[in-house]
This record gives sequence, C-alpha cells and structure tokens, in this order.
Amino acid sequence: MKVAAAAMAAVLAASPLLAEGDVEAGEKGFKKCKACHSIVNPEGDVLYKGGKTGPNLYGVVGRAVGSEDFKYGAGLLEANEAGAVWTEDMLAAYVVDPKAWLKDNGYATKSKMSFKLKKGGEDVVAYLASLAPAPVAEEPAEEAAPSE
Repeated sequence: MKVAAAAMAAVLAASPLLAEGDVEAGEKGFKKCKACHSIVNPEGDVLYKGGKTGPNLYGVVGRAVGSEDFKYGAGLLEANEAGAVWTEDMLAAYVVDPKAWLKDNGYATKSKMSFKLKKGGEDVVAYLASLAPAPVAEEPAEEAAPSE
C-alpha cells in the first residue's frame, strides 16, 4: 500500500497543480491554522505570522511529506521514507483528519497534528499554493544520440 501511495504521489507531483479552492477564503480560513503554523519564505520574510508548534507551511504544496525542519510523528516520517509529495488534493484531505489520512494511505497513525479542519481545506491549500512558486516538475533526461 505504501508503494502504491508513493507511486501515486510521484505521478501527481509530475502533473500540473490546479488550485480548486478560493485563495481569499483560504487566507481567512488559515486563521485557524496560525496557532501552530507560520508561513516564512526562504529569505526569512514572514508572510503570515503564526505559531511554531507546527512546521512552516511555505512551499508545502509540491514538497516532500515530512521534509521541513520539524520533529514529525511516525506517520509522516513513513510517508517521507516512501517518497510521498504533498499535492493540493492530498493536503486538503490530510487537514480534514490527519490520522484517518495516514491510516487510509497505509502509514502509522501517529501524528502530532490533532486539529481537524472540518471545511475549507481546499481553500486553505489554494492560499498556501498561492504564496510560493509552483513546484518545478523534473524533466526527463535527454537520450544520447546514437553514435555512427
């Protein structure tokens, strides 16, 4: 199951990301997340001041699951080891019920995120995606020309 989830994540990561949520509504909805999360770009500019109980969410869409400098629970560490990459759909499903998402994807249900965002997950994810540059999909390596 973990291999299938990682393969699906790789396919989705290579696909263009399409925001299905409302960015403005997501900015308002993120107020529920700021108790634990902030959004700080690599240059150190604080885009949204929040708590440090959870990881920085700048560039989370397209980032490897559990890769930010943070002490994650066993479930997200397993997802990271399996090569999972956050897509908008995955992240929107995760915030609804983190433990259920982990279980449904075959990972340990140990998560440090106990909050469940009952509605507006797609909007919050669209807001987060709007703050960071779109992830760059890896291009296939060029084949060498046959020698004559």
